[in-house]
Amino acid sequence: MFSRGTEFLATLQERVMIWDGAMGTQIQNAAPPLSDFSLDAVPFDSANLSIVRERLGSVPLEGCNELLCLTRPELIQGIHEAYFAAGSDIVETNTFGTTSIVMSEFDAPEIVEELARAAGRIAVAAARSAEAKDGKRRYVAGALGPGTKLVSLGQTTWDILVETYTLAFRCLIEEGVDVLLLETLQDLLMVKAGLVAACEAMEATGVRLPVIVQVTMEQTGTMLLGSEMLAAINMIECFPEVVAIGMNCATGPLEMMPHIRTLAQNSTRPLSVQPNAGLPVMERGQAMYKLTPDELARYHRQFVEEFGVALAGGCCGTTPAHIEAVAKALNGANHTADVHWRRVQGHFPAFDFSIQRPEQSDAFALRGCSSLYQFVPFEQDNSFLIVGERTNANGSKAFREMLAAENWDGLVEMAREQEGEGSHMIDVCAAYVGRDEARDMDRLLMLYNQHVTVPIMIDTTELNVAEVALRRLAGKPIINSINFEDGETRTRRVLELCRKYGAAVVALTINEQGMAKTVEDKIAIGERIIAMTREYGLPDHDVFFDCLTFTLASGDEEFRASGVATIEAIRELKARIPRAHFILGVSNVSFGLKPVARAVLNSVFLDRCREVGLDAAIVHFSKIRPESQVPKEQWRVADDLVFDRREYERV
Repeated sequence: MFSRGTEFLATLQERVMIWDGAMGTQIQNAAPPLSDFSLDAVPFDSANLSIVRERLGSVPLEGCNELLCLTRPELIQGIHEAYFAAGSDIVETNTFGTTSIVMSEFDAPEIVEELARAAGRIAVAAARSAEAKDGKRRYVAGALGPGTKLVSLGQTTWDILVETYTLAFRCLIEEGVDVLLLETLQDLLMVKAGLVAACEAMEATGVRLPVIVQVTMEQTGTMLLGSEMLAAINMIECFPEVVAIGMNCATGPLEMMPHIRTLAQNSTRPLSVQPNAGLPVMERGQAMYKLTPDELARYHRQFVEEFGVALAGGCCGTTPAHIEAVAKALNGANHTADVHWRRVQGHFPAFDFSIQRPEQSDAFALRGCSSLYQFVPFEQDNSFLIVGERTNANGSKAFREMLAAENWDGLVEMAREQEGEGSHMIDVCAAYVGRDEARDMDRLLMLYNQHVTVPIMIDTTELNVAEVALRRLAGKPIINSINFEDGETRTRRVLELCRKYGAAVVALTINEQGMAKTVEDKIAIGERIIAMTREYGLPDHDVFFDCLTFTLASGDEEFRASGVATIEAIRELKARIPRAHFILGVSNVSFGLKPVARAVLNSVFLDRCREVGLDAAIVHFSKIRPESQVPKEQWRVADDLVFDRREYERV
């Protein structure tokens, strides 16, 4: 694949770059007549335009600023050129609403391609015109906004989003843009769909470009659907194509300050910030923005000096005068002394569209998972990562019965109960004989995505079910699991899904000969797995090894030492792959025992595994007890069983 955009990345590495300002403000100031919003003013025809013309006649698409790329290209190019003259390094194509979803609001979804191509040509022509005047390289970002429907709320579908964003991005790439931009994003599942679409457009064109993502934080302190900034960072940074992350719109620079600080403290990408010209004030029925050019410039200077912002510009209400003030204030600003930029350099040493070697992943990266709402770190300060096990058709009779009855409200309540009990994440398996697992998982995770605040562990053996789940979940989930039972083919396909959609993975110590029983076999499989996850670009910290255990309740001589083998395998693999994480389905160790005995043995085994480095456990957490709450003799007997001590025999 041909990489275009390396020159842009080299400039970004060298100095702070300047965005343009608002497009809508400038169009409003130009006051184009209503006739400019009619298809009658388009000076050419196409099959798609003919379809819309036949349907709409001369009815104007009032408020469709994107249509001006077809009816008034000189107006749009003039706006781009004004921003370049003011000091912009990058302008955004006039394609904010160029998707079938938005154009359907104007009853014209068919003309996405015509709009995107025209907008790309206009912006590129403006860049070349500016370069001809002073010889300074200018750049064009092919920009798409959030649309008008939220996929997490079921207002549109994943497939519709990906299809229309792929089409628009493909057209923009073919017209010569240097960067792809997803901006003003309000729904993390839409962010994920947009990133998948960007990658599919690059694959279709054979051209690889940098991608920039900007979310919008409301005055409530979260994105529109309640997402925290850390959840956004955690998910977006799964995609190595993303070379900068930031925010735009909704508020002015003052209200953005705490979120920019969060970005600076946690992101491993260059930061991009485009505030509005302050909060809007309604005057004579119109939103007016009062922040002056000098005030915006002072804020941006602070953002660069305190937080290491690398791309600075404006959103609603900003004008060429605002951008000129910002460009003058930041003239020559670089990143050499900035703490955040040093972290960025450690993560992207060559700016070659690839993350640093996964086994050396940056220590400042957000090592954890996320839901639509929140980020959950893998390393818990005062506990282990608790993965609730009850939302699993294989292990919970109550879950199976609710699933069979399609009691979706009850299934949501079961998940929320696990949250209330302290689970940091929940394991979800909808595999139930006689039912359509993909359909059930799709319906269930649509609800969990909306109503469950903790991240999800996707528990399935079916690839199609895993992909259905990944398209339903905002944030960064974990796939459970991969192994080599049937060779490498399925594991490779799961890792491709992790790479495509952004997910961590559980890896079981199973190979073609079956479940590893000895310490040596568990270690050998673990090292084989980590070589493959690194091949697919997964950071080591996104790999959870499950060294597996067998029940100790049977008295079978073959398995008497299996608890010790699991403990020692965790200890040794932790030493060899220190950034990886370790997880167990703890209750496997006690199958066959009565409930009271199971609770004691599970508690002891979990405690011993945690001592050697276990980070997470799939458990019914309310039944786990600390040593201080278990009678000493019961604890000792269970401990002897775990370590296969045979100083005495019981009959």
